[in-house]
Amino acid sequence: MPTMTKQASHTAEVANVLGIGVHAVDMEQSVAILRLALEEDGKAYVCLTGVHGIMEARRSPDLHVIFANAYLVAPDGMPTVWMGHIQGLPKMQRVFGPDLMLEVIGRKELSHYRHFLCGGAPGVAEQLRDEMLRRFPWVSIVGIYTPPFRPMSAEEESELAAQVRAVQPDIFWVGMSTPKQERFMARYLPMLETKLMVGVGAAFLFHTGAIKDSPAWVKRVGLQWMHRLIQEPARLWRRYLVNVPLFLVHAALQLAGLRSHGVRRGVSL
Repeated sequence: MPTMTKQASHTAEVANVLGIGVHAVDMEQSVAILRLALEEDGKAYVCLTGVHGIMEARRSPDLHVIFANAYLVAPDGMPTVWMGHIQGLPKMQRVFGPDLMLEVIGRKELSHYRHFLCGGAPGVAEQLRDEMLRRFPWVSIVGIYTPPFRPMSAEEESELAAQVRAVQPDIFWVGMSTPKQERFMARYLPMLETKLMVGVGAAFLFHTGAIKDSPAWVKRVGLQWMHRLIQEPARLWRRYLVNVPLFLVHAALQLAGLRSHGVRRGVSL
C-alpha cells in the first residue's frame, strides 16, 4: 500500500509554528481524522508535537521533512495552541498524546480496530496491555514490542516485521521520546503491515503509573512541562530549560513579523 499524504485526505487548517505546520484540530477532530486514515486505502503516520518537537525540527532538516509528510500533526502543547489562536484559528485545542490514545482505544464504536503497542522499557508494554484490557475489556491488542534503545539490527527489524505481519494491526502505537518516535515511524511504516502509526510519547508511562499526570489547571496554563521536569529533572532539564526560552524568543520574532516561514494558514503542507 502507498504511504498516504495529507494532501490526499483531510482538509484541516494549518497553523505556522516556527515554520512547522501544525493542524488546527481538537480531540474530536483528531479522532475523526484517525478514523478517516484507517478507512482509506493507504498507510500513514500521525505526529503529536509541542515545543520540544518544534525546536528539534528546526535543528534537524530530516525531522522537518518527517513532520511535513505526516498525515496529521496535532498540537500536543499549549504554546502551539496559542500560536494557532493568534493566527486566527480559535478552534485549535491541545491534543495530549495519552488522552488521544484513551479516546481511540476506549471507544466501543472503534472496538473493531486491532492495536499493537511498541515502546517503553522492558515490561512496560506488557503492563500497558494489561491496564488497557482492564479498563476496556473490548479492546483488541494483538501484539506488543519493546524496541532496544540503540538502533535496531537487521535481524531485529526482520523479527519485528514478521511479528506485525502475523497479526496485521490497524493501529501501531509508538511510545518513545521525540524525535526518536518520529524517525521510527517514518522508517518502519513502509516495512510493517499496519495501516496507521501514532506517536504518543510518554503515554505508555502515564498509563502504567510510572509518570504522574498533572492537574487540569496546570495543563490549561501551559505548565505541564514544569510538572514533568520536577518528576524527571536529570532526563528533561535540557529539553525544557533550553527549548522553552528559545521557543518563546523565536515565536515572538515570528509574530512580530521579523521572520518569514513559508507555511500559510489553511493549506495542507
